[in-house]
Amino acid sequence: MSLAVALLCGALGAAVALLSTRQRWSEGTVTVAGGPFPLIAKGSDVTGVPAALAIVGLAALVAVFAVRRAGRFVVAGLLALSGAGTVAAALLGASDSSALDEKAAQASGDTSATVQALTHTAWPYVAAVGGVLILLAGLLALRYGRLWPGMSGRYERGGASRPRREAPATDPDRPEDLWKALDRGEDPTGA
Repeated sequence: MSLAVALLCGALGAAVALLSTRQRWSEGTVTVAGGPFPLIAKGSDVTGVPAALAIVGLAALVAVFAVRRAGRFVVAGLLALSGAGTVAAALLGASDSSALDEKAAQASGDTSATVQALTHTAWPYVAAVGGVLILLAGLLALRYGRLWPGMSGRYERGGASRPRREAPATDPDRPEDLWKALDRGEDPTGA
């Protein structure tokens, strides 16, 4: 049960955080040539940290299943930290006006121009909710990850090499023996 909840929370949280950074976080105006000029700032204009940490969280969510023991604990910790970082960056960006001040300076050609009539949207808080979901997935992985199944070790190479089997003698007059030798990677014409 904890595995399904962690997977759902992590994937949903990363998707929400990534989606919200593509949305309008703030808007305002600057006076250009005697009239107001509208400006908008997307989440990615304000800060790139929530999107980057959401991707790290998504990668860590997948990596939790690829590692075992102490590695799983470390990756689960990274997952939780990426969620906490996403929350912190989104909340810090919620009231940030520097991205719009830069756009105001560019639009007006005056380096001292600042944005006027500044308003903020709810999208930074939506990104923070995505971060909380990633954080929850990380905490679940820290608590219950040792009980979750890992990737199969079926195809991993063991430390000791196995002795090779001796191939049966190849009869050059029998075509099926020639094909079997080729399948084994042998040269049936060599003697």
